[in-house]
Amino acid sequence: MNCDPLDPAGLTGLYHESGSVMPEIVAAFRAMILAYYRANSRPMLWRETRDPYAILISEVMLQQTQVARVMVKYTEFLIAFPGLKELAAAPLPDVLRIWQGLGYNRRALALKRCAEVVVEQHEGRFPATVSELELLPGIGPYTARAVAAFAFDVAEPLIETNVRTVFLHWFFHDHEMVSDARILPLVEATLDRDNPREWYYAVMDYGVMLKQKYPNPGRRSRHHVRQSRFEGSNRQLRSRLLREIMAEPGIVLMDMVTRLTADQDAVERNLEAMQREGLLEKRGSGYCVQGENKRG
Repeated sequence: MNCDPLDPAGLTGLYHESGSVMPEIVAAFRAMILAYYRANSRPMLWRETRDPYAILISEVMLQQTQVARVMVKYTEFLIAFPGLKELAAAPLPDVLRIWQGLGYNRRALALKRCAEVVVEQHEGRFPATVSELELLPGIGPYTARAVAAFAFDVAEPLIETNVRTVFLHWFFHDHEMVSDARILPLVEATLDRDNPREWYYAVMDYGVMLKQKYPNPGRRSRHHVRQSRFEGSNRQLRSRLLREIMAEPGIVLMDMVTRLTADQDAVERNLEAMQREGLLEKRGSGYCVQGENKRG
């Protein structure tokens, strides 16, 4: 079968007929992605460093958060906590205050715990292997591979939304409900093992372009989940509760219920969950961020 490697339908057909990707196709695919990247790369501060700490901060912030917002918060966070030791030693309320606006406050808590573990158990040096990184608090399979690739040039296959988009577009043209397990062999087969850092940046930027040019190919993934509305959600209630507690440490339950005009049962459930997670602690009848009463 003749196939133009730059034709998604043809490339999809060729791949699914043969079950593999020929070396010449890999070369053409890489050349196309890298040519686009070198002409259209997105400038980002975290791409200018190989510090695993700074890269980890960016990766956690970028999870379900717009890049423009991360640009501001990334700089603010690193000014406040320039390294692992500073983040590990910082009171949690200070970390959460800087994190405000990004949402998912548990991620800030996980970052702080990660810093504590690296300082206490690894003498302040980030582990460089995927298996060791995955043992750190809050670091899952994707984040471990991203930090390993961008900080240490470790070439391991990884999948995130933009990477997924690229492979769905080129190798699963018009296919529906495609699992990551089917995509992963292609990520591995096309991976530039000599320069995984630049390669993944290139694939991600190419994926952003595809989302702008075509109806989002990611919707054809089995793992596609539509982002739930924030307004009126439990996430919003948690965020509002934390904001009230940070503004007034020691605030009591009924004051929060009244100020937020929220359901009392929902407020109580969330406060209990946030205590179990280590975000909050209860002092008498009031609530404060974990560690607030230990400051000073």
